[in-house]
Amino acid sequence: MTPITSFVGKTVAVFGLGNSGAATAFALRNGGCEVICFDDDERSVGIASGYGLRTANLRAANWKDFDALVLAPGVPLTHPKPHWTVERAGAAGIPIIGDIELFCIERAKIAPGSPFIAITGTNGKSTTTALIAHILKAAGKDVQMGGNIGEPVLTLEPPAPNRVHVVECSSFQIDLALSLNPSVGIHLNLTPDHLDRHGTMENYAAIKERLVANADTAIIGVDDSWSKAMASRRAASGRSLWRISAEGPVDNGVFAGITANDGALDVRLVRVENAMPRVVANLAGIGSLRGLHNAQNAAAAIAASSALGIAEEVIAAALKTYPGLPHRMEEVGRRGRVVFINDSKATNADSTEKALTSFRDIFWILGGKPKEGGIESLRRYFPNIAKAYLIGAATDEFAATLDGAVTFERSGTLDKAVAAAARDAAAHQGPGDVCVLLSPACASYDQFRNFEERGDAFRKAVNALS
Repeated sequence: MTPITSFVGKTVAVFGLGNSGAATAFALRNGGCEVICFDDDERSVGIASGYGLRTANLRAANWKDFDALVLAPGVPLTHPKPHWTVERAGAAGIPIIGDIELFCIERAKIAPGSPFIAITGTNGKSTTTALIAHILKAAGKDVQMGGNIGEPVLTLEPPAPNRVHVVECSSFQIDLALSLNPSVGIHLNLTPDHLDRHGTMENYAAIKERLVANADTAIIGVDDSWSKAMASRRAASGRSLWRISAEGPVDNGVFAGITANDGALDVRLVRVENAMPRVVANLAGIGSLRGLHNAQNAAAAIAASSALGIAEEVIAAALKTYPGLPHRMEEVGRRGRVVFINDSKATNADSTEKALTSFRDIFWILGGKPKEGGIESLRRYFPNIAKAYLIGAATDEFAATLDGAVTFERSGTLDKAVAAAARDAAAHQGPGDVCVLLSPACASYDQFRNFEERGDAFRKAVNALS
C-alpha cells in the first residue's frame, strides 16, 4: 500500500466504497488523515464499517469541516449531472480529487521524478499496460502495475527511485487528477465513448490529453484525427514526443510495417530515430498480439520501454513471451485446425472490429445488451464471417443487420452458440485455421454479471466440447 502522508492531520471525505474507494480510504488513514466514508449503497457502507473505516452520512455533514472530497471514478463529476457530493464540495469550496491525484501528490513528496508510466486511450489501455509491465519485469525492473487495470493504484507499493509504476488511467480518473505528470505518458487512440459522462467529444478528448500534456515524454498514437491533433500540439510545445502508428511510417517513434508472407502477415515494429528506421521486433506468430490494434499496443510498449532505457533485444524477446490478458483476444482452446478465441471484453462494435480484422473464416458469437449503433459499422468485415450465432437481448436487432449479408442462427444462449459454432467450424472446408470467436459487441448484463463471467462461461463451454 501507498500511505498518503501528504494529508496528515487533515480531514477528508471519501465517497464511493468500491475497490478503489476503499483502498483510498485505507491509504489516507494509514498516512495519518482523518477519513469519513460514505456511499449511496448502504451495503457498501456496512462493509466499510466492518473493516474498521469510519463512516457517516455525508448528507448531514458540515462540509466546511473537510479539506477535500475524494471521489471514486465511477461517480459522476459533471455529466449527466454532478453527483450531490460534488455539489456539496463545490459549495464548500474544497477540492474534488481521485486516487490517481493522491498518488501523484504523494510521489511528488516522497520520490519526485520516480519512474511513472501512465497509459490511456479509448481502446487498448489494458493490453498496453500489461505488456509494458511484462517487458520491464523481463528486464529485471521492480514493477508495480495497477490503476484502472487490476489493483487500485494506492494498493501498490509506494513510489521509489528504482521502482517503476505502470498505471492504466481511465478518463474518469484523469478528470480527477489535475496534477497528473508521469515520466512517460501514453495516449493510444480516441473514438466516441463515455459521452454520457463527458458531454461532448471535445471535452472527452481534452480530458484524455491532460495525461500526455504534462508528461516528461509523451507517446501518442496518430491513427485517428483527434489523437493526431494532440500529437501536433505536443510537438509545437517542443517537448519530447514519440508518435506511434499501426497504419504507416512516423518521423520519430514506432510504427508497424505490414507485409504478406505465404498467406500470413509479417507485422514488423519499426523504430525511427533521427530519420533512421530499424526493425525492433516481428509480431508474426505471437498469438497474444494478433491484429493491427495489438500492433499499435506493441508500438506503444516498445516506445515506453525504450524511453526508460531498456535494450531492444530485451524488448523483442519479452514480446514473444507475453501471455496476453484474459477475455481480450485470448486463445482458450484448439480442436484440430479450429481455434477458440475469447474476446468477451469487446463490449462495443469498435472493440469487436479489432477481432474481425485479425482472422478469416470466422464463426462469430455475438450479442448481449446492445449499445447505440449496434453492429452496422462492422458491415465491411462481414465477408470475413463464415457464420454468426446470436445470443441475448440483441438477437432481433443483429439479425436484421446480418440478414442477406451473413448466414446466422439464433442460438439464444452462449453454451448453445459454442456447440453450434464448433460443429460448423469443424466441418468447414478450406485451407488453414478457422476461428470460433466470442466477440459480442455488447454489454453482458442481460445474461451475465459482467464480461469476465461471460468469458469464463465461454471457456467452460469450449473445455466441455467432446
